Amino acid sequence: MPEDELEDLPGVGPATADKLVDNGFESYQSIAVASPGEMSNTADIGESSASDIINAAREAADVGGFETGATVLERRQEIGKLSWQIDEVDDLLGGGIETQSITEVYGEFGSGKSQVTHQMAVNVQLSKENGGLEGGCIFVDSEDTFRPERIDDMVRGLDDEILADEMERREIEGTPSDEEALEDLVDAFLDQIHVAKAFNSNHQILLAEKAKELAGEHEETEWPIRIVCVDSLTAHFRAEYVGRGELAERQQKLNKHLHDLMRLGDLYNTAILVTNQVASNPDSYFGDPTQAIGGNILGHASTFRIYLRKSKGDKRIVRLVDAPNLADGEAVMRVQNEGLKPE
Repeated sequence: MPEDELEDLPGVGPATADKLVDNGFESYQSIAVASPGEMSNTADIGESSASDIINAAREAADVGGFETGATVLERRQEIGKLSWQIDEVDDLLGGGIETQSITEVYGEFGSGKSQVTHQMAVNVQLSKENGGLEGGCIFVDSEDTFRPERIDDMVRGLDDEILADEMERREIEGTPSDEEALEDLVDAFLDQIHVAKAFNSNHQILLAEKAKELAGEHEETEWPIRIVCVDSLTAHFRAEYVGRGELAERQQKLNKHLHDLMRLGDLYNTAILVTNQVASNPDSYFGDPTQAIGGNILGHASTFRIYLRKSKGDKRIVRLVDAPNLADGEAVMRVQNEGLKPE
C-alpha cells in the first residue's frame, strides 16, 4: 500500500506514515489488528494517538464487527489445505495442513518432527492439483536442523509425474530421468525456502516479525509465502527460562510469539507449522507419559496438535490429539531417504 493512503487516517502525517511503514504497519488491515501498546512501542507513537489510528483503520478495513455464520463459511473457502502426499494422514487431517492456523507437531527426538517441516517446505511449492499451495516457505531454525541436502532428497523422492509437472511449471527443460534438469529443479525449490537461524528466544521473536515483512513483500508475487515452519518453537524458551520462578515470564513471551505467528497466518493466508519438544511425566503410571511442553498457552494457541510416535523401523504413528472440527485418530507413515511416504 502506498504511504499516501496511510495519511488518509486521522492523525497520520508524512512522518507518522514513514514510522508505520518502517515498522511493518503497511496496510489498514495490519494496523487494525495491532494493539495501541504494541504500536506505541514499535513505531514510537503516543498510545492515545495509536488508539485513534487503529480505530480508524478498523473502520476503513471493516475489521472487528460481527458477521453471520454463512459469511464465515464463505470466507473459509479461501483456506488452503497442504497435502502430506500420504492419503491416510491427509484423511486424518481433513485434507492436510490448513492455512490461517497453527499446526503443532510434537514428539520425542528422532520421531520425525524436522522431517515433517522439510517435507512441507517442499510440498507447499507444488501445484494445487498435486496437493500444494503454489507458494514459498519461511523456515525459522532454532536447533540447527535445516539441511538443504534433505530438501534435495525429498524433491528427488517425488513421483515422476509430479516432477514432470514441476519442471514444466518452472520452465525447466528435461525429464525426471535427466540429472541436470533434476539439479535445476532442486535449486528452484531451494530458492523458494527462506531460512533464518534463531540464536535465542528474543531473536526468534524478532524473526517472526521479520517473517511478516517478508510475507508482505511476496504477497503479490508469483511465489507468495504459504507456510512458516518453526523448528523448534520451544527449544530456546526451555533453555533460557529455567525453574518455576521464571515460568510466568517464559509463558508471557511464548504467548506473544504465538500471537505474532497467528497474525502472520491470518494476514497472508499462510499455514504456521511449529515443532515442539516433550517431557516425560513421572506421575503417569498408565499410558504414555510423554507430554508436550509449553503448557496451556501453547495448547490453546495451536489449532491442530499432532503427536508423532516412533514405531518399528522407519514407521511413525501420526496421532491427531486436538482439532476444532476433526475426530481424534491415528495414521501410519514411513520416514525414508526419499521423504515421508505411505505405509
